[in-house]
Amino acid sequence: MSRTIRFAKAGGPEVLEFIETEIAQPGPGEVRIKVKAIGINRAEAMWRSDQYIEPVKFPAGLGYEAAGIVDAVGSDVTGFAPGDEVNVIPSFSMNQYGTYGEVVIVPEHAVVKHPASLSFAEAASVWMMFVTAYGALIEDAKVTKGDFVIVPAASSSVGLAAIQLANYAGATSIALTRGAAKRQQLLDAGAAHVVVTDETDLVDEVMRITGGQGARVVFDPVGGPNFARLISTLSFQGIAYIYGALSEEVTPLPVLDMIAKMITIKAHNIWLTSGDETRRKAAVEYVLKGFESGALKPVIDRTFTFDEMVEVHRYLETNGQFGKIVVTV
Repeated sequence: MSRTIRFAKAGGPEVLEFIETEIAQPGPGEVRIKVKAIGINRAEAMWRSDQYIEPVKFPAGLGYEAAGIVDAVGSDVTGFAPGDEVNVIPSFSMNQYGTYGEVVIVPEHAVVKHPASLSFAEAASVWMMFVTAYGALIEDAKVTKGDFVIVPAASSSVGLAAIQLANYAGATSIALTRGAAKRQQLLDAGAAHVVVTDETDLVDEVMRITGGQGARVVFDPVGGPNFARLISTLSFQGIAYIYGALSEEVTPLPVLDMIAKMITIKAHNIWLTSGDETRRKAAVEYVLKGFESGALKPVIDRTFTFDEMVEVHRYLETNGQFGKIVVTV
C-alpha cells in the first residue's frame, strides 16, 4: 500500500485528500518510482481549482515533478531498471499521470537519470523551471551576447531559471519585481539589473539600461494590464513570450505599438520542448551541462514534508516564495 494525493472536486487546498491504495504494476512504457521528493508548481494549484489549460477529469491526481528510485518497470522499458535514481520531467497530462504520491507510475519518456551533483530535493525542483525557460530563451529566441532579456515575476522558480539561462547564453538579464524587498536577492541570484516596478517607471528604466534600444525578449508569466507596458520595453522586432496568467485581469494588446516595432507575441509552455523527443533530449543535455559547469543551480525557497501538502498549496498561493517549493517524502 502507498499514499497518493487526489481530489474529487475543484476548490482550495482543502480539497486535497490522502488516499491509501494498492501499489499498481507499471504497464508497457511505464516506470514505477519510490518518490523521495516532489517539486511544486503553480500549474498544480491551477489544476486543483480546474483553471488550467485542459479540463480536469474527476477524481483526479496531480503533480508534474519528482525525484526518486525506480522499483519496477513495464515489460518493454529498456532505459531504466530497478535501483536507478531518476527524475520526472513534466511531459504528460495530469489526467493520465501524477507525482503527488509515495509511489508513482509515470511514462518512460518523462524519466531522466538523476544528476549526480544534485540531492533528491534539488533534482525535484529543476526540470519545470529550466526546461520551460530553455524552450523560449535558448531553443526559440536563441538569446546571445548583446541581447537584453526582461524577466517579470523574477523571483519565481521559472523566473530565476530564466535569469540563469540568459546569463549562461551571454545575454543581459533584467529582473522585474514589484517591491524593493527582493532586489538584493535577485542581484545575488545573478540578475544583471533589477527594476522595482512600484518605485520606477518600467519603460524609462529599461530604455536607460539598454541605451534606448529596448530589450529583444520579454519572458512573462503574468499578463494583465501591465503587458502593454512590457511591449513598450521591446526593441524593434522584439519577442514577448507569455507563459502564465498570474494576473486575472484582461491582457490588452497595444496594436499600434506592435505594428510600429514589428513585435512578435508568442504563447509558450513546456510541452513544445518536453513533448518532442529530440527537443527534450537537447534540453536535458543543455541543462545538465549547465549544472556541471556551475552556471545553472537549483534555487529552493522552502521544503515541506508530504504530510503537509495542504499547507504547501496554501503557501504556494501567497506568492511570497523566492525560488522553488519542494516536498520531501
